[in-house]
Amino acid sequence: MINYVILNGVNSNTKLGLAIRELPPITKPLMRTIREEIDGKNGDLITKLGYSAYDKTIEIGLYGTYDINEIISFFNSKGIITFSNEPDKYYYYEIINQIDYNKLLKFKTANVVFHCQPFKYKVGETPITLASGDNTITNEGNIYSKPILTITGSGDISISLDENQIFSIDMSNNSVIVIDTENMEAYDPTTGNLLNRKVTGDYENFKIESGNNTLSISGTITSGSITNYTRWL
Repeated sequence: MINYVILNGVNSNTKLGLAIRELPPITKPLMRTIREEIDGKNGDLITKLGYSAYDKTIEIGLYGTYDINEIISFFNSKGIITFSNEPDKYYYYEIINQIDYNKLLKFKTANVVFHCQPFKYKVGETPITLASGDNTITNEGNIYSKPILTITGSGDISISLDENQIFSIDMSNNSVIVIDTENMEAYDPTTGNLLNRKVTGDYENFKIESGNNTLSISGTITSGSITNYTRWL
């Protein structure tokens, strides 16, 4: 199989003369920790701080006819990336390190380093439609997710996860609200205006665990959806 990467929906195989010679291995991100040694206690105390972003490096090459400016433009980017050895997943990335294009032109090979955030997400994930009552949300990944909720309705709306009430939403002045649990923000999707004061609750505890979860909604909603509910390490 020919190696490739997809950057923001554009496949490297569409770039004339560009070859992906080597892909990065599939690895797990590092857990950041604080280690403390306490007098009188055997061993040490480890406090987990969360997963680190990490670098994934590919080796690129040139062959036949190519347009170096088009290749430079292709890698002058940030956003989402899919590697062909994980075709069903994508990462959020930025290219921070300099790419040695002189080496690429002279030796027809160079490295590109993608600085990736620790979690990976499902390519082509289908949004789940939400309604009043109980909704089953299945996280197919191996770690909890922090999804995005979009709710259209009126009045006071309550959202519970596995029988624990998490959010109370005041929709008296806004008919649509988006709740981004990862970034702990609520906003109007049309104007982008923040609506954090309209949402009361605990963003930290809103986690879609691996497997099935029950999301319960009470109040008057006309439509709703949830995205980014599956993710992996």
